[in-house]
Amino acid sequence: MPPGFSMRPITDLDAILALNTAHAAETSPLDEAALRALIDQAFLAAAVTGPDGLAAFLIALDQDASYASPNFRWFRARYPRFVYVDRIVTAPAQRGLGLARSLYEGLFAQAHAAGHDRIACEVNRLPPNPGSDAFHAALGFRQAGTADIHGGAKTVRYLLREAGR
Repeated sequence: MPPGFSMRPITDLDAILALNTAHAAETSPLDEAALRALIDQAFLAAAVTGPDGLAAFLIALDQDASYASPNFRWFRARYPRFVYVDRIVTAPAQRGLGLARSLYEGLFAQAHAAGHDRIACEVNRLPPNPGSDAFHAALGFRQAGTADIHGGAKTVRYLLREAGR
């Protein structure tokens, strides 16, 4: 973690909602009730703050979560045990500082300590998200499948990585 930044549990819902809304095309829209529901059942809900406030956040759920996302359900149908990254967002001005990598490293360690052997996520293929593709490939994620969701409006790549690697 760069100097001046720290990781903590998510508490500032307004800041999380604002950052998520700015990147809803890459993640998905959230309102306060949906965000609270995610945080309440999260395996990990962490934020990175810096001198200018919220810089990044990650929300991940394990296989026992009650979540209607088609992406989460795709993994649940195939794997008995996993941690699913529902969303990870870094503010544009803070990219390249290793904040998302730090969030993932914390998740990998916590998942491994809890006995999970895989981390799951998805990245948009349509609309394309080449930055996220490159980032996840550098972390060792590999494609496990693909799907058209939301009536074909979005195509995703499902990715997996070992938790303890």
